[in-house]
Amino acid sequence: MTKLLLSLHVLAAILAVGPVAVAASMFPPFARKLFANTGEPAGQNTAQSTGQNTAQSTGQNTAQNTGQGTGEPEAQPSGGPTAALLLHRICRVYAVLGVAVPVFGLATGSQLGVLGDAWLVTSMVLTVLAAALLGAVILPRQARLLGAAGIGLDEGESAPRVPDPRAAAARLAMATGAFNLLWAVVVVLMIVRPGSTTGA
Repeated sequence: MTKLLLSLHVLAAILAVGPVAVAASMFPPFARKLFANTGEPAGQNTAQSTGQNTAQSTGQNTAQNTGQGTGEPEAQPSGGPTAALLLHRICRVYAVLGVAVPVFGLATGSQLGVLGDAWLVTSMVLTVLAAALLGAVILPRQARLLGAAGIGLDEGESAPRVPDPRAAAARLAMATGAFNLLWAVVVVLMIVRPGSTTGA
C-alpha cells in the first residue's frame, strides 16, 4: 500500500505540478508580446489616441503595399493572444489537479509513520506557500494582464487598468520563479529526507 501511495504521489507531482511550472514560466514572455506593438501601458487614452492612429497611418499602408501586393495575408506575430490564454488555462486547470499531490503525500507519510518528521512538516509548509503564491498572486496577475489586453473578458466586462504591463509581466516572472523554487526545495526534501530513518 505504501508503494502504491508513493507512486501516485510522484505521478501526481509530475503530471500536475510539472505543467503548471512550465506554463507559468512561459506566460510572462508571451504577456510582454501582447503589449509590444504599442509600447504603451494598456488601457490608457494616450495609447488609444496615438498608438492606434500611427498604426492606422503606417501599419495599414504597409499591409496594402506588401500583403495585398503579394496576394498573401499579412503574417501575424508568433505567440499571440491564443498562446497566452492557453498557458493561463493550463495553469488554472492543473492547479486544481495539483491538490492530489499533498493528499497522496499525507497518505504516504501516514503509512510511513513520518508525519511528525521535520522534513515532512517543512515540505508541507512550503507546499502551502507555493499553493498560496499560485492561487493568490500568479493566476490573478495572469488574468489581469490578459484582461488588460482585452483577452478572456466576459461580455460587457471592462478591461482592468494596468499602468505598466511590461513591469507587471516582470513582477509576474519573479513570482513564478519563487513558485518554482519552492517546489524545487520540496522535491529535494522529499528525496534527501534529512533526519529520516525510514528506508521506504
